[in-house]
Amino acid sequence: MVGRYKAVAIKTQYWKPGENYLKQLVKAIDGTVEDGDFVTVSEKAVSTALGNLIDEKEVEASWLARFLAKYWMRFIWPYILGPLCHLRKRTINYLRSYPLEEGSLHKQVAILHSGFLQALMHGSEGAIDGSNLPYSYVSLPLENAQEIAQQLRERIESELGKKVTAVIVDTDKTYSLRGLHFTPRPKPLKGIHSCGGFLAYLAGRLFKLERRATPLAVAGSQITTEEALEIAKIANRTRGAGTGRTVWDMAKTFNVKLTGVTWKMLESVEHRPIVIIRPKENETLTS
Repeated sequence: MVGRYKAVAIKTQYWKPGENYLKQLVKAIDGTVEDGDFVTVSEKAVSTALGNLIDEKEVEASWLARFLAKYWMRFIWPYILGPLCHLRKRTINYLRSYPLEEGSLHKQVAILHSGFLQALMHGSEGAIDGSNLPYSYVSLPLENAQEIAQQLRERIESELGKKVTAVIVDTDKTYSLRGLHFTPRPKPLKGIHSCGGFLAYLAGRLFKLERRATPLAVAGSQITTEEALEIAKIANRTRGAGTGRTVWDMAKTFNVKLTGVTWKMLESVEHRPIVIIRPKENETLTS
């Protein structure tokens, strides 16, 4: 199905909290978007612009959060679960030196906002994510992704006169087995089951099931769950990893400690939160 589409990532400025992302999105795609396109947008970028963030330094770690950081993350994941889940060697090495203080605060946020089974994940617990964010900030998952997708679609049609399908996408994976689609993260698109947190991740990775980025909302046309997953997969592949796939990669990019990344650093890097995807029978797609 991937061969049916062309895709292009659209560059924008970094969307800080309070940013009018709707205005920035319309401005960025003007001249490129056409009728029938899929306009996909990163959940993380929208969540950041909306200020849907938590400063983890403002929480106090419980004994359970400290236990998870010190033992579960430093021993169970790198030596038992990591190999079973076929994690990259680099990821396993990161986990062996999981930061105790920052990690404890992160696990506390995961417990409070996502629950115990999500806190057992080695990262992106309940879609809580610290990559592409400064200091000790993390973003929370969107609660109203469908409403936002509808706003995007309507804004593009009213200001640019283009009828498109707006799709909100997250990099967290959905696993598929014979038409059954499930994900560890909360609130995916209808047709994808959110269940089990850590257990869903373990099952998907252990059995090497097909995994793709997760669509959260679709507005503007009726497409199947399978097609939505393919659109999300193309968008994720086209967008790239930005400053890095993990907070460790991000810190390495800027050569600072884990909480040493600043807003200014992030603004200096090229950001591509939007990907336009077009059926191949339409005209050539260029940015």
